[in-house]
Amino acid sequence: MKLRYAGTCARCGAELAAGELADYDRTSKSVACVSCGPRRGLDVAAEAGAAPQHAITPDLPPQLDIVDGVAGGSAKHEFERRHDARQERVQAAHPKLGKFLLAVFDDPQSTTAWATGAIGEERLGGMLAEVAGPSLRVLHDRRIPRSTANLDHLVVCPSGVFVVDAKRYRNRRPGLRVEGGVIRPRRELLIVGGRDRTTLVDGMHKQVAVVRRVLADYPEVPVTGVLCFVEADWPLIGGSFTVQGVAVLWMKKLKALLAEPGPLGPDEIAELQWRLHEALPRQKQP
Repeated sequence: MKLRYAGTCARCGAELAAGELADYDRTSKSVACVSCGPRRGLDVAAEAGAAPQHAITPDLPPQLDIVDGVAGGSAKHEFERRHDARQERVQAAHPKLGKFLLAVFDDPQSTTAWATGAIGEERLGGMLAEVAGPSLRVLHDRRIPRSTANLDHLVVCPSGVFVVDAKRYRNRRPGLRVEGGVIRPRRELLIVGGRDRTTLVDGMHKQVAVVRRVLADYPEVPVTGVLCFVEADWPLIGGSFTVQGVAVLWMKKLKALLAEPGPLGPDEIAELQWRLHEALPRQKQP
């Protein structure tokens, strides 16, 4: 990978400049010249008969871009797949009237929901691209291994890691409802447009748990779940809230949240972005 800062080769002792292509061992946090082959730490492990750690070779991709991945890519692809499949089914079942039926009747809501979601993710991705920089790095549309689910957006900034799920409920107001608390256990509910949408909070808890497992070596780094409602009916004053530990807000409020100061510097932010990228790769697109 390209070094973010200067270092010394652990094999031959040569000085390596920032930006130079080198071998980097993330376990020992040591660097080595590409031409030196295996690093000293790997040699010692081999001589001791221990299984060496995976060798990081020059074939690995260079340092990630500040914004990595395509916002809304998976949702857009799923909409197109369902839309095209419906057209093929209707035309096969009705050779003469197929085109007429498709022109008169729209896609079902289960299909159009994917297009709606893609628009929300793209809008949020555009905002994140505007604020991204060395101290705010973004990962879009990440695949969860051994699962069909994905993570819309991951943001690494000075105050920690934010798992952001974009939701596009047009002209509907999100709100917090609290039930119980005296006789029954207290429970916080997410209400959107008068309907109980607490399942969105449950889903965010699962996403946050995935990211916490990936960053188990960084227990000091906060991981926060965020539901960002795009085009919702937010009040002029106030409006944002937290439900079961998950922040519920809009894009401008999220922008302010991500700008808050914190202990993480640019090098640590880049390291966390890379660790997340390794464990949660980009969604494969056709």
